[in-house]
Formats: sequence, C-alpha cells, structure tokens
Amino acid sequence: MEGRTQVDEGLPEGSAKLNVSQTPPSSSQGLRKSANGRPQPESLDRTGIPPEVIKLLPSEFVRANRVLPLGTRNGSLRIATARPGEGRIVEDIRLLTGLEVEEVVYPEQQILEGISECYRVTVEQVIENLGSNKEGSADAGNLHDIEVMANEPTVVNLVNVIISTALQERASDIHIIPFEKALQIKYRVDGLLQEKPPPPRQLHAALISRIKIMADMNIAERFMPQDGHIQIHNRGVRVDIRVGTMPTIYGESMVLRLLEKGNRVQTPQELGLDAERAKVLSRLVDKPHGLFLATGPTGSGKTTTLYSVLSGIYAPEKKILTIEDPVEYELAGVAQIPVRPTRGFTFATGLRAILRQDPDVVMVGEIRDFETAEIAIRAALTGHQVFSTLHTNDSAGAITRLLDMGVEAFLISSSLEGVLAQRLLRRICESCRTEWEIPPGMLDKLTVLGSQHLERTYFHGAGCEECRSIGYRGRIGIFELLAIRSELRDLIVQRRSSSEIKAAAHRNMKTLQQDALAKAAAGITSLEEVLRVAAGDSEE
Repeated sequence: MEGRTQVDEGLPEGSAKLNVSQTPPSSSQGLRKSANGRPQPESLDRTGIPPEVIKLLPSEFVRANRVLPLGTRNGSLRIATARPGEGRIVEDIRLLTGLEVEEVVYPEQQILEGISECYRVTVEQVIENLGSNKEGSADAGNLHDIEVMANEPTVVNLVNVIISTALQERASDIHIIPFEKALQIKYRVDGLLQEKPPPPRQLHAALISRIKIMADMNIAERFMPQDGHIQIHNRGVRVDIRVGTMPTIYGESMVLRLLEKGNRVQTPQELGLDAERAKVLSRLVDKPHGLFLATGPTGSGKTTTLYSVLSGIYAPEKKILTIEDPVEYELAGVAQIPVRPTRGFTFATGLRAILRQDPDVVMVGEIRDFETAEIAIRAALTGHQVFSTLHTNDSAGAITRLLDMGVEAFLISSSLEGVLAQRLLRRICESCRTEWEIPPGMLDKLTVLGSQHLERTYFHGAGCEECRSIGYRGRIGIFELLAIRSELRDLIVQRRSSSEIKAAAHRNMKTLQQDALAKAAAGITSLEEVLRVAAGDSEE
C-alpha cells in the first residue's frame, strides 16, 4: 500500500456491486461457487486500497458502521459492506465525502479484518507523534509523577498500540528493555526477536507503570521481580497476557507473554508429526496407565503437544485433571488448575491433592524436582495415565534426567511408556517460496549431516508482503518419538550410561535431525533453519 499515488479504479474480480438506488442484493451476491458447487465468499483484496481512499472516511466511522472504502470511480465511492441498503450510513458517507456511494457486498469478517489492517495505528506513528519532547517525562524518583504520567492519553495509547501491533504481527512475546540512553522494544515472532522503533527513553518509567496498573501489580516496587496478568479482547478473541518484571541497572525490564484463548487445539499431525509416528503416539497414550513425557527447551511447544494429546483422548467417561503454571489454553471437558507458589500450592502439593479427586488422566505442567517426579511416577504405577514435560535436549535424555533427580531406576523402568522430544522450525512463507541453490559456504556444514542430503532440491523464502519480507510465516514441529521397549527397560534398571541408552533408543526411531531434514526436503522449511535449530542434534 505504501508509495501508491494512483487511485485504484479496479474492483476485485467477481465481487457483487450495488448502487444505492438499486434493490439490496440476494444472499448469493458477493459469493462465488467452488468446484463442488457450494457458494464461497469472495476474497477482499485490502492490499490494493490506496491510502488517499482510506483517508476519505474516519477510523471511528468505519469501525462503528463496519464499512470499508475500496476506491473511487466517476464521482462515486465504492465501499465494502455486509449489510447493503442502509440509507442512514449511505447518507452519512455522502455528507463526509461529497461523493455518491456504490456498495459492494463482502462477508463481515473480511471487512473487519480489512478495517483492522487499513486503519491500524502503528507504533512508529505513535512514537513519531510523541517526538523527542521531554516535557512529558516523569521524575523516576517521584511515584506520584510516574502514576500521573502512566495515565496520560499518550502513554495509554502507546501501550495499547504496542500490544495490538504485537497481536497483528503474531508475536508470542513483547520485550521492553531499558539501557542508559535508549529503550528497546522487541517482538518475538516465530521464535526470533525483532526490534521495533524505540519510544523516547524518558517514557520508560511511565510505560512500565502503565502496564503494571493494567496487570494489577505494585507500581511502587521497582527493585524486586513481579508477576501480573492482563486480560483483553482482540477481534472478539480473548487474549491473556502474562507480565513479568526484572530489575536491571538501568531500570525495570519487562516481558509480556501473549496467549490467545480462542485458538483451536491442533492434532499431532497438524503440529508436524507424520502419520506413521502419529499412530505410534496414539497407541502409547491410549494405554490405561503409565507416564508419558514431552521434552525440549523452553518455548519448544511441549505444552501445546500435550494439550493436543489430551484433546484427542478425551471422552465423557474419563475424568481429566491438569495442574499448570499457568493455564495456557482452556480445554473442553478438562478441569484445569493453576499452581499458586506464593501461597504454597506447588506442583507437588497440587498433584497430591489431584490424586484424591479420583482422576483417570492427570497432566502435570512440568516435573521440576524429585518430589514431583516421584509422585507422578507412583501415580502412573497405581492405575493413572500421567502426562508431563521435562527440559532435556532429546528423548533419551529424559531417562537420565529422572535418574539424576534421584528417582529409582526400577520405578522409571516400570512406569515410563514413551517420550516425545521436539523443537520448532520456522515455515517457509508459501507466498514467496522459491527453489534455492545451496551456497558453497554451507556445504561444509551440511556434510556432517550426510552427503545424501545434498542431492535434493531445497527451498527458501524470498520475502514478500505476506511475511513482512522475512521469508518465513508460522512454525512447525520436528519430533523424535521414543517408545520404551523391553531392551530400554533393561538398560534403565541396569543404570547404563546415557550414551548407551541413547544409542539403543536411536536404533528404532527417527531423530530430530532426520525429521528436520525431511521437512526441508519437502519444502516446508529451509536448510538454514535445520542448521540453526537441529544441527546440534547429530546422531552418535
């Protein structure tokens, strides 16, 4: 949209037009038929709307009336609407623009998305309006000044725009980091941080205080870490925001974790698990008792995978309880319990209480210590299905991690049924995916993965508007699924070394690295992503 100076005279092909003097269209107008004969909504191309057309109608007006200007032609303004023929709105548009009105029928959801995209205020615009004027700064040592500044419209608007822009760009986290002469704002998108234009440094205290007020945190406490929670609605979807502060030498640093509650729980195959291993996983989690673990580093999608598993095994005759820190997504039919460490309600104490609630299936958000591990394992041995997560580099590492915690080898051998290790790779943007020739400098790095991988065609993202010129959009999981067989149970009981357990495990499974290379060969991800995420997981 940037840089266009000509008014777009065209209209998206196949859309329904309606002059205000005409009769309102039937429900079939604005729709096209698919191959199976069913009507499908036309796609609203909002990228072709010129900036000068957008400026014809105020933001408040289009949001209130759910209309979107598309273009001008022969003294008429074409607008997208889901409810054609409303005379009052048409007359208001005539008065605002001095133009006749021609209506085009589109689904309301597409119009709302177009309004959000075309009329959104960017962080850059807000910061540009703020400028470098220091008159709005607050004395960092004066709590009253900070509180007053935190409620100023400029600061309130800046915080709102920072959050809404992060949601627009599919960010999972917002980082606000102070330095001596600058204030950094970064979004984590698809696992990597992206730096945004910084607000004036003097707004740091007011910015942090504003978010603390929203999260019901203590704005007077600036020298101890704090946690808070914000709940907002974005496009009709509830968004939970976990807020955490940390004191640094230049003031408080803050991270906001964004969790959209309206997201559908995906199946393991939608997350990236191939059909063959999905069948093995289904067999492992359908057992009436036993322990199943998801492992990987922080942010690798372990909890999302367990949600997917729980959603798949849910049945009305099963009572499923979870204990989490925090509850990230709400699952239908599942009782979910958040831990409260400040009140002494930890994973271990919560798990003990859960087992007195007659559950069939239990999910523990994370096994962090010997006490939680022992209770979880004994629950698995007494007829419960138990799911949990561990921080390990691979699936075999879960066994040695439990041994290192002090859990008896025979308890692990008797209770553990399977381990799923995972990572997340960025997906190549489908809109700009192109074939890619491996550069000479990368060949040496790839030879350690095996020469057979060099004879294939690989892809990368060239960068486009859809992916904001990054070349990637979204993420997909890579997995290694370890089913605990009799050979491994014997090695566990004998307390064999981690290298022996790992060697035995790798004989019967696809490793993380093999899965990553398969997804690169299929054009789902790039070799750069494989080297970035999975090159260290080489087979021994």
